[in-house]
Amino acid sequence: MSRLRTERVDITTLAVDAIVNAANPLLLGGGGVDGAIHRAAGPELLEACRRIPEVAPGVRCETGSARITPGFRLPARHVIHTVGPVWQGGGVHEERELAACYRSVLAVAAEHALQSLAFPAISCGVYGFPKERACQIAVATLRAHVEASGVRDIVLVAFDATMQVLWSAALARD
Repeated sequence: MSRLRTERVDITTLAVDAIVNAANPLLLGGGGVDGAIHRAAGPELLEACRRIPEVAPGVRCETGSARITPGFRLPARHVIHTVGPVWQGGGVHEERELAACYRSVLAVAAEHALQSLAFPAISCGVYGFPKERACQIAVATLRAHVEASGVRDIVLVAFDATMQVLWSAALARD
């Protein structure tokens, strides 16, 4: 039985098998949680990301996909990078792409026999996805696919009190 829970904490401080990075397609760092993870992991993370081959010009990870690197200076052993959709009003498959992020991360975790993960709210920062809907999609997707992945513990990380309330509400839904 897997456990899903929320915590208001700095994701870079968690000693889990992998933290999830809400990355950009180049995987070369950026703002928000992406920048925080790169800073905390050290320059080795950037070098590891540069070694990931591009799947298209300027793209190392497509929207909805995931890639794994070591965690380097993080307490987490790994970082699983996923690229969420940019919200464009909901008419260009953003919800489907967001769910794909969570499924892809679970698939990578299963490949590497990881037991514990910490997720940020993917696409809820500069990518502009409506936060309440993003939390509902994340929780529903994780509940539907976590048992098959072998992951036993998932922390849904809140960066502020509002996000924690939204994660808690999504977890309370059946």
